[in-house]
Amino acid sequence: MLRQYHIKDFDFKLVLLVSALTVIGIFAIGSAATESLQTKQIAGFVLGLFLMLVISLFDYSVLLKLYWLIYLLNIALLVLVKLIGVEVNGAKRWVVIMGIQFQPSETAKIMLLLFFAQFILKHKDEMHSIKMIGTCVLLFMPPIILIYMQPDMSTSIMVGLLFCVILLIGGISWKYVIGAIAVAVPAFVILLMLVLQPDQQIINDFQQQRILAWIYPEEYAKTTAYQQTNSIIAIGSGMLYGKGYKTNEISSVKNGNFISEPETDFIYAVIGEEFGFVGGCTVIVLLILISFECIMVARRAKDLAGTIIAAGVAALVGFQGIINISVATGVIPNTGIPLPFVSYGLTSLVSLYIGVGFVLNVRLQCKK
Repeated sequence: MLRQYHIKDFDFKLVLLVSALTVIGIFAIGSAATESLQTKQIAGFVLGLFLMLVISLFDYSVLLKLYWLIYLLNIALLVLVKLIGVEVNGAKRWVVIMGIQFQPSETAKIMLLLFFAQFILKHKDEMHSIKMIGTCVLLFMPPIILIYMQPDMSTSIMVGLLFCVILLIGGISWKYVIGAIAVAVPAFVILLMLVLQPDQQIINDFQQQRILAWIYPEEYAKTTAYQQTNSIIAIGSGMLYGKGYKTNEISSVKNGNFISEPETDFIYAVIGEEFGFVGGCTVIVLLILISFECIMVARRAKDLAGTIIAAGVAALVGFQGIINISVATGVIPNTGIPLPFVSYGLTSLVSLYIGVGFVLNVRLQCKK
């Protein structure tokens, strides 16, 4: 399981990039929240680094042989959320096991990535067939339905995007991709029109309210659009260099309580306000560099499974970063997606570090 590697093949650049982004997040959380939450995030950072380094030394090809066990464990955790999950603000997304509370929908992203990496590797010669694509979709349905039922539409969308990337990297024919896009675009437009109807039963009321608030922000400025509107104002008020770390201005986002729990979904607003355009761009550049580094690893992977893992982590960091920042700047409706390596949340942080650990091991075994 453990192999001998050359230290020159270890991707220190990737470790440095994710660590730098996490440190920025820790500072931002320290300003936006209590000291206890910052301490927990530091603990998550240390645990994540440890797990990342340990996993990076294990041969991913051997670990992936347990892919069916990974899949079943993922389903079991998501079912536990439904049965004994902890409900917060009307959503049941957390589960407590042996005194530890975590969010299985976050670990599901990495576990699904690992499962499909090995599953597609086993059936790579059949990926051009409708039968195999249908099989992949059927295997994907149980976890995505369980996540959506929590309810957690935002994570469902993110996992759906990740699944599309997996299939694309896995070798699905472009004619199916083009066909799917041709169907998906008009279907999305029709679905959007339906969910905007007053008596619709497709999505929950609060999800519909978020879409309406995005389309008509003036009408919902004091209710559903309140957080996004204040987030945009906060980012703009930071100007070039920001108001300063832990600013004491009463009109700031954190001091004025204009955004609830700014340490999570709207952490980018805090960064934009306190560190300005420079701080916001630094976060974006780090996200791009992390995704790019994972893509470079994917291009040199020894096998298709390694390519899927590295490209999947790149997609996870890239898409999730785009979605979070787009929400904070009002480009898309409020979704509740955390900013990778930055937002407070130990399950999300540690899961991402586990994913990076697998990318590091793929890098250690890259083709010379």
